[in-house]
Amino acid sequence: MTKRDYYEILGVNKSSDADAIKKAYRKVAMQYHPDRNPGDKASEEKFKEAAEAYEVLSDADKKARYDRYGHAGVDPNAGFSGGRGGDGMTMDDIFSHFGDIFGDSGSPFESFFGRSGGGRSQGGAKGSNLRIKVSMTLEEIATGITKKIKVKKQITCKTCHGSGAKDSKSVKTCTTCNGQGYVRQVRSTFLGQMQTTTACPSCNGTGQMVSASCLSCRGSGMEVGEETIEIQIPAGVEDGMQLSMRGKGNAGSHGGPPGDLLISIEQKPHEQFSREGINIHYDLYLNFADAALGCQMEVPTLQSAAKIKVPAGTQAGKIFRLKDLGLPSVQSYEKGDQLIHVNIWTPRTLSSEEKSMLEKMRNMPNFQPHPGKGEKGFFERMKEYFS
Repeated sequence: MTKRDYYEILGVNKSSDADAIKKAYRKVAMQYHPDRNPGDKASEEKFKEAAEAYEVLSDADKKARYDRYGHAGVDPNAGFSGGRGGDGMTMDDIFSHFGDIFGDSGSPFESFFGRSGGGRSQGGAKGSNLRIKVSMTLEEIATGITKKIKVKKQITCKTCHGSGAKDSKSVKTCTTCNGQGYVRQVRSTFLGQMQTTTACPSCNGTGQMVSASCLSCRGSGMEVGEETIEIQIPAGVEDGMQLSMRGKGNAGSHGGPPGDLLISIEQKPHEQFSREGINIHYDLYLNFADAALGCQMEVPTLQSAAKIKVPAGTQAGKIFRLKDLGLPSVQSYEKGDQLIHVNIWTPRTLSSEEKSMLEKMRNMPNFQPHPGKGEKGFFERMKEYFS
């Protein structure tokens, strides 16, 4: 089934700012909220669809990838972080993921609706995201690579296993919410009486009260530690691109879920190649005799070496193309080319004998520049290769 455009779902356009996107999401979510449409599966699907659209468009990085690549740009199966997809997103995902919209902040949206289908899962606050930078060579980008990275981060306390309590006797069920982690209230609005759900103010949503804190973590349920994480980076990633690994960030407080690991790609400079999208460029320097008489040259590629035939009379600025020897596209099966730019090397110093030979050739008819009408300029040649 073809996914609908996220902007169409929320009724906004690409130029809409964050506030307009948030406002549009509230409007759509209110319309299809399960509490207003009990038992209506179609409304529930539209509610999930709106949440998926908001998850992407409310995140600047995901929105930028979506604008550039469409749905493929936020497909986790393609190596990106992004939307989890409507089929995989549950009501619990929606209400917990968008705490600023649903319930946690006392926002206007919360005053209309509570959580559908039960309360907040027990546990503390979600851990913060962890950001790292991974440097890659062009050769690594061409094939993709698995890297093992050791990171320092907040991990679950090994003494109390995240509870924050000194021992099991120090943990008691919260009497305010009876261990549910949330409290319900009924409020009168212009739509009538609406039930709201908020985190329990006594236990902060954990459902438990701790009388004596863990001495190791001082009650937070977290401690500083290290973890070696295996990161699979797909072929074709670009400099500045961000990948995400869900649940590999800092541990949450009091047993809360961990944050995400955000991986920023940094492309290392290459001694021989420059990159333009999925194409790579290489400068080939020829002496005058090789260009005039023609020759065979061996040039490096990202995989190995390749031989090219240089025809007699090759001019400076000539571009040879080695098809499919560039970089793979991270979003498709397309592969770029290697473009070889010919430069004629002019010697900086000459011996007396060399000067004498060149003086004899200087005025010969064939050594006089006479570009024909068929000769193409640099920009025409580049346009020809990229058209």
